[in-house]
Amino acid sequence: MSRFHFCLSWVIACAALTVGAALADDAQPTQEVVVTATRVPTPVLDIPAGVSVIDRQTILERGYTTLTEALAAVPGVHVSQSGGPGGNASVFVRGTNSNAVLVLRDGMPLNDASDSSGAFNFGVDTLADVERIEVIRGPMAALYGSGAIGGVINLISRQGHEQGFHLTGELAGGYPQQIEGNVNASGIEGPLDYSATIQGQAQRGYDATPQRMSIYTGVPDPYHELTGTLNLGYTPIDGTRLSLFLRARRAVFGFDALGNPTFDNSNSTGYADSLLGRIGVSSKLFNGTYETSAYLGRLQDDRHYTETFNPLDPNQQTNDSRYHSYRTDVQWNNTLHLSDLIAVPALSATDLTFGYEHIADNINVKVNQSFFGSPFQQSARASMTDEALYAGLQTTVLERLTVTGQLRQDWVAGDTPFTWRLGAVLDVPEVATRFKAAYGTAFRAPSLFDRFGVDSFGYVGNPRLLPESAQGWELGFTTTIGPVTFGATYFNEQVKNLIVAVFTPVDTAVNVGSAHIQGVETELTLRLADWLALQASYTYTDAQNADTGSRLLRRPQNTGALDATITPLPGLTIAPELLITGAFQDFLVDNGGNATGTIIASPHGLIANLTITYDVAPRVQLFASGRNLFYSRFEPVNGYQTPGPSFFAGVRVRL
Repeated sequence: MSRFHFCLSWVIACAALTVGAALADDAQPTQEVVVTATRVPTPVLDIPAGVSVIDRQTILERGYTTLTEALAAVPGVHVSQSGGPGGNASVFVRGTNSNAVLVLRDGMPLNDASDSSGAFNFGVDTLADVERIEVIRGPMAALYGSGAIGGVINLISRQGHEQGFHLTGELAGGYPQQIEGNVNASGIEGPLDYSATIQGQAQRGYDATPQRMSIYTGVPDPYHELTGTLNLGYTPIDGTRLSLFLRARRAVFGFDALGNPTFDNSNSTGYADSLLGRIGVSSKLFNGTYETSAYLGRLQDDRHYTETFNPLDPNQQTNDSRYHSYRTDVQWNNTLHLSDLIAVPALSATDLTFGYEHIADNINVKVNQSFFGSPFQQSARASMTDEALYAGLQTTVLERLTVTGQLRQDWVAGDTPFTWRLGAVLDVPEVATRFKAAYGTAFRAPSLFDRFGVDSFGYVGNPRLLPESAQGWELGFTTTIGPVTFGATYFNEQVKNLIVAVFTPVDTAVNVGSAHIQGVETELTLRLADWLALQASYTYTDAQNADTGSRLLRRPQNTGALDATITPLPGLTIAPELLITGAFQDFLVDNGGNATGTIIASPHGLIANLTITYDVAPRVQLFASGRNLFYSRFEPVNGYQTPGPSFFAGVRVRL
């Protein structure tokens, strides 16, 4: 029996046990409401997709300060980071490529148009201005358009929700030479709501070069970050809100320069600047039956990488490369609550969503590098627009069956991709179980570099590229038996027209090949006592090149996470976390730092983290957090070692 069929049999067996036991207990957990998955506020258990929510309390209790830390324990999500904070970090959702996950800030797409593949770098952002993170797994292009093949990650910003003025602050420091702090002022004063956040981090860091390599020197890769966020709202009349959102971020970090062999250097520096502005208006009309909103957003990303000449570098490498991208996003979103207009006894919570989105991207890329005295230049200066119309319908039949459907028509890069998604959740309270099923299609438009980039080694972009396309389905269930909640989902997705750079007879990008991905996600929550809760997840992923049968790189077949929340005393919370990554295929960088081009099976990894918080007073909390406590030397990317142990402690104050 194959490992996959063994895992599937295990899931089915667990399902049979839980369903059988559920006959004795029909207790249901409190359901969290999510907007990202359907554009309508919907309880998590009524959403026909894999959904994970990381709220503000979870961020604080588990000591998460970066986006990669927060996503590492999400089932179906694998974080692959090249070094410490600031270094490039890819996120694979259900085994799809990292550029096949769409990242949003309050619903606005953030993926970097100047990146060669249009991917988002998860390795830079911090979390002090984030209220919650909603992760939706599965093809979601019918809701959000290009790039949502593997799923969507929506970063929802902090907003003023309480009357009066409220101030929270945090200051912490630790080993190795790190300091972190943030201040948030928020509240509601009459018609004005506001939230302003300033956050900063500085750390000495670790050397990302693996200690197994002969070129290892221990030179650390430092990281410095400063972010300011302002979220204002003005409500002139009840139900109508005018909004202004501003966010500026600057990150400066060291990184190990590429070469052959890799040279463990201290003169490579990266700069990642981002400026986001957005204005909008939202209104509830006709006693809330009709909700409409319009937003205009502008995003500017600027990246700059420098490396000065070092006579000891065997590659004689220098670097002065700049990446600029500018995005304008216009959205008009609408929800019509049909249940308020049409009284059908068999139907409830019937909502129609529809809207329009315009995305305009401009990039200016200038790469100037030198190897062994030979220059290498790369450039791209281009623009692209995406116009889209979407619609969706959601209803609950006989208070048991929640059906959701969405469709979207895009006009982008000379193509007209049409995507749709249909899903359902059946509530069977007799066995305390919800069953879900969904099918959807998705696409990813070619990046601007794929279409228009050039370099001095002969690469020429291909403006005739087709979008990558995908179709996927999933089946799953969630069962609750008293203090135990268990869920499992089987997913299956095919991605076609993959965009790959080849030599035919010039070096260019073409649509070639396809991928087939299937797997199982399982989640288990145990609320054993008022003072003890456990959360465990396991994901099996079989991601293959559908043409050759070879495994896709950096997609481990087995991943898992175990988190606990222990409150032995009032005000004291202990939150251990264990992250498990199975073996995966990757290109080999040998012990001399040489990239051999050989594909190997990288070994598994085990990372242990621990965070402790204690309320010493009603408005004062002490906390301490340790990451990679056992000094794992796991390489999430072959040739880049996980940062060593770090410890920090501090105080949080709320006024």
